[in-house]
Amino acid sequence: MSTPPRWDLTNIFPSLESKEFTAAFGQLQTKISDLGDYFDEVVTKADAKTPPKELGTILGDVVDRFNDTYLLSSTVGAYVSFHVDTNSHDQLAKRRESEFEQAAVPLRKLGVRFKAWLGKIAPALDGALPHHPSAQAHAFNLKEAAEQSKYLMSEDLEGLAAELTLSGGNAWGKLMGTVTSQLTVDFELDGKTETLPMPALINLRSHPEESVRRRAYEAENAAWDSVRETLAATLNGVKGEVVTLNKRRGREDALHSAIEMARIDRPILNAMLDAMKDSFPLFRKYFKHKAKLLGKDKLAWYDLFAPVGAGGGSVTYEEARDFVLEHFANFSPELSAFAKRAFDKNWLDAEQREGKRAGGYCAGVESLKESRIFVNFDGSADQISTIAHELGHAFHN
Repeated sequence: MSTPPRWDLTNIFPSLESKEFTAAFGQLQTKISDLGDYFDEVVTKADAKTPPKELGTILGDVVDRFNDTYLLSSTVGAYVSFHVDTNSHDQLAKRRESEFEQAAVPLRKLGVRFKAWLGKIAPALDGALPHHPSAQAHAFNLKEAAEQSKYLMSEDLEGLAAELTLSGGNAWGKLMGTVTSQLTVDFELDGKTETLPMPALINLRSHPEESVRRRAYEAENAAWDSVRETLAATLNGVKGEVVTLNKRRGREDALHSAIEMARIDRPILNAMLDAMKDSFPLFRKYFKHKAKLLGKDKLAWYDLFAPVGAGGGSVTYEEARDFVLEHFANFSPELSAFAKRAFDKNWLDAEQREGKRAGGYCAGVESLKESRIFVNFDGSADQISTIAHELGHAFHN
């Protein structure tokens, strides 16, 4: 099988050491500082009694300034993350990541100040919003932020939380990513012992041979068991911070903030969970029939993703690309043309390798009107589906 590609990031910045990246990072720091000055000099002096036209102008200006700063921040942050996610051994990338996170703390604090200010001027929002196009365009988000401001701690405590998360939940999450991306297993495949990163081992869940799936399952469990204390600590560190902050912010429980972030309520969540439970008999019927097709009474865990029939073979990356483009074209020529551009421009990082994180995602690079797609391609139908799925996200970006 041909080696799947690594993505091309050079049109974002030439490198992490390039003058272009350094200039953009410096520009970001300046924009954040200027935004802070604007808050001190203009925003905080306005209140619900400020004339609607003047207040609307301030609202629109601060929205535009935030959007401009976020656009650059997301570009710099995504570029750094692309390097860390594909090579957790890259010390320069990890240093740049730390520098970016430190620089972004003041921006997070300004976001909190903005939300708190919106809560104070909430009674005047309806009268002020029509006086600036940006304020009007963001009316829903501004009103939502004003409503959610009731769950903020004091400005000092929110600022402290923004600083502490770098060595708290954020640091625990980064440790999890580093540990899991650098974990490897010696595994015999096709008569040859290879050192496999965890994504490659996980992908063997869909291998056509039962013995391979079983051994991969056992090897995966042993690998996770070897780092279970570390991963348990990272999970407790991340979620412990969330639980503590939600309690201090007056949330009902940890689920409360997640529900409101998703813009649903508990009855909606319960309805979705009930619908899932109602579907269990259908899935059980499916898995029982799959077991029968595999010649078993019931499925083992390592059989859940097993291919059935003649479709379990491996394909090359080029074959996967052609398959996706062909079937996209049957649905939408526009979607197929977009996907071809993504393939041709090397937006995808598909190679499995040690130091690269597991899973798949699509991240937008809004400043370029592009996306980058992260997958761990092993030639399976599951990974073809993942590529198609992530390309769908890119299309909507």
